[in-house]
Amino acid sequence: MKPEEALLPFLDACRRNGVEPAAIDFVALAPASMLVAQPAQWRELAYAAKTATMRWCAFWAQEAVGGFEAFSCYEWGGEYLVIRCRLARDEALPSVASIYPSADRPERHAHDLLGLHFSEQPDPRRWTRHRAWDEHEYPLRSDFAAIPAKPTPPDHEYPFVQAHGAGVVEIPVGPVHAGIIEPGHFRFQALGEIILNLEEHLGYVHKGVEKIAVGRDAAGLARLAGRVSGDSTVAHAWAACQAMERAAGIEVPARGQWLRALLAERERIANHLGDIGAICNDAAFAFAQYQLTRLKEDWVRESGAIFGHRLLMDRVVPGGTADDVTAESARRMIDSARRIGPEAAEIVRILEDSESLEDRLMRTGRLDSELAAELGVVGYVGKASGQLFDVRADAPYAPYDSLEVRVPHYRAGDVAARAKVRAEEITISLELIVKLLESLPDGPHRAEWRAPDRVCEGIGMVEGWRGEILAYVRFDDCGRIARFFPRDPSWLTWPALELCVQGNIVPDFPLCNKSINGSYSGHDL
Repeated sequence: MKPEEALLPFLDACRRNGVEPAAIDFVALAPASMLVAQPAQWRELAYAAKTATMRWCAFWAQEAVGGFEAFSCYEWGGEYLVIRCRLARDEALPSVASIYPSADRPERHAHDLLGLHFSEQPDPRRWTRHRAWDEHEYPLRSDFAAIPAKPTPPDHEYPFVQAHGAGVVEIPVGPVHAGIIEPGHFRFQALGEIILNLEEHLGYVHKGVEKIAVGRDAAGLARLAGRVSGDSTVAHAWAACQAMERAAGIEVPARGQWLRALLAERERIANHLGDIGAICNDAAFAFAQYQLTRLKEDWVRESGAIFGHRLLMDRVVPGGTADDVTAESARRMIDSARRIGPEAAEIVRILEDSESLEDRLMRTGRLDSELAAELGVVGYVGKASGQLFDVRADAPYAPYDSLEVRVPHYRAGDVAARAKVRAEEITISLELIVKLLESLPDGPHRAEWRAPDRVCEGIGMVEGWRGEILAYVRFDDCGRIARFFPRDPSWLTWPALELCVQGNIVPDFPLCNKSINGSYSGHDL
């Protein structure tokens, strides 16, 4: 299907609402289509996208001469549409959060970091800004001075939603947790053990990724992207490199694309093995954690031995991959994939036969398909709730455009379904690894990087283990990074956690949380 054909329902919806898009360019931000809009059209175009059942993907903004440029990304049928709008610094952009609820936090993030104002924003509370900088300071602006190195005051005055009534109690959890996980604050309202409401407050691991990207070269940005979320280092680096390569017109050799997919599938397997075990451990089924952690440890040790890093950090670089594989290491990985597959499948069979585990996981933390569609959740969270989208299958990029990628999916939307999707993805990824290594093309694994000598931009879309990752990159005329925005799937799945715990008991929150496993770091930027 051509992009123009895929967007016909959207364009028809625009015209029915009396909106005629100002300009459409189907190659400006390939592979996405680009639509240039006026601020007054912003909300109407969002309504049209909603009418055309398009999924909202991301929002970001950047400084422009005299004001800002705002971007909103939508997807439908595997085709992406980016709507771009320029507005003056003192001009407000209509909020689309009442149309697409997942746009709420990204809009607040853009306000906190850029000072971009939104009209009719349903939730004007600060989001990313805790107390590290003043409310009238905006770190992503070019005139922002560095924050003095001093302790940030405790952020104890965030206005959480209140609940009142006989027997209603409020339970604060975090931001510092008992384990070694990253910080995030969860505020529960409960009646006895039943959760009435959960509200999250994140941003505690805000690192200034978007700011420190500015001025870097391509290699430096790839290293930074790989640290947006350390458990998704391959996927984030790949998305950023994909965006840079599209902007600069660099073609990655086929062998390099195959090796990138190999690394991404290894990353997917390692995380799914660990998380299924952790879900079971939260239900006191320690056997699963012991056995699956053993398999994960074998797996990451092999990654370290072959690629030089257990988590595969800095293996994806502009133009291809940092390393090649030998015939011997390829055979070793094929053998281990064929060995681990049956072992993992046997462990999963034991889990499925456990009635006590089934009792804890089934019907717990349910996110129905209608809510999942409304939030636009992706990855295993979406697939467990009837949302079939997978970038590898629906908007395929090399080498997945020459491979068949099966997409497991269910409609139960509970913890059990999310764990089952992960288990099936392990099997699928092991099969893909064997296919990739058996069909590995000859030739170089890396193309020479040539920095662009003009202002240019690109966008990358990659299916990470949590789901779809987007990366937007803009170069200045010296070949340096002028803007970088990575959108981790966690921007979409964190709100889902708030909804899926309602009506569950407080002791089941760890199961719900681990089954979704949003990235604090990938969200907080």
